[in-house]
Amino acid sequence: MAIAKAERLMNLALCLLGASRPLSKRELRASIEAYLEVTSEEAFNRMFERDKDDLRELGMVLETVESIDGEIGYLARRDRNQLPPVTLDAEEAAALQLAASVWQQARLAGAASGALQKLRAAGMPLAEEEREAYSALEPRVPAGEAAFEPLMLACRDRRPVTFDYRKSNAVRPQTRQVEPWALECWRGHWYLAGFDRDRGAERVFRLSRIVGRVRSRAGSFTAEVPGQVAVRESVARWAGEHATAQARIRLRAGAGYPLRARATRVSAAAQEGWDELEIPYGHGLDAWLAEFGPDVLVLEPAELRADVVDRLRAVAKG
Repeated sequence: MAIAKAERLMNLALCLLGASRPLSKRELRASIEAYLEVTSEEAFNRMFERDKDDLRELGMVLETVESIDGEIGYLARRDRNQLPPVTLDAEEAAALQLAASVWQQARLAGAASGALQKLRAAGMPLAEEEREAYSALEPRVPAGEAAFEPLMLACRDRRPVTFDYRKSNAVRPQTRQVEPWALECWRGHWYLAGFDRDRGAERVFRLSRIVGRVRSRAGSFTAEVPGQVAVRESVARWAGEHATAQARIRLRAGAGYPLRARATRVSAAAQEGWDELEIPYGHGLDAWLAEFGPDVLVLEPAELRADVVDRLRAVAKG
């Protein structure tokens, strides 16, 4: 919606809400600057009718009242244009607080805090016993990547973007042209799902591997956005979550907690300071293991070991 039209609709809504009696079109035209600038009576009538329809589509309740002398007036009663009281249970309040915490590392932290304050003023605070139940473990969702906010806005506005992206086994980043669909946090990292124009297919990108600035592009999407974008499931496929076999690795003691959480068996290794783990082996496991660097040694299968070594060598050359 253009700013000029949004301002005009806001002024019309405020006039109708602030009036103690129905206002005629003549009175509204004399009170709103944007209407005064319309020289033609016919053009004003068309604009006014469109504005009324727009306000009603936005949910505003407008009444049409005929006066004694037959003149039509318009009114928006405050009691019919108010939201019902906000009521949240403990689980809903905790979900809102977690959602607001995502913004604490982004530019919209102030807006998120202000929204929570308004919700608390409307009755969101939990009872003391409920608050204690949720404060024992305070979840945090990091949003520190510079690419997070511009990509979030691009997803919201359905705006194509361009950015430089470095794959885990690549020495240099490559430019990607993407139609962004959705963002999701998985295992402490943010991922973007969208349509890669150069590859003509859906792709998932890890935000921490985006190099430099995310740049917006003109134009609209060329691919249809799915009704449900399963970011986590897509990432899981690439991270070896859908395993087809077992891998055996050696892991440094005290390191690699995510690997230990997925292990089907853990035992002490013959070498002091190391453990041996068996973990599900599927597509993409080599990229994940490479992220643990010198804390992981792949024992078998041989092809997985070779893939991890190749990735580490590519990173070392960079």
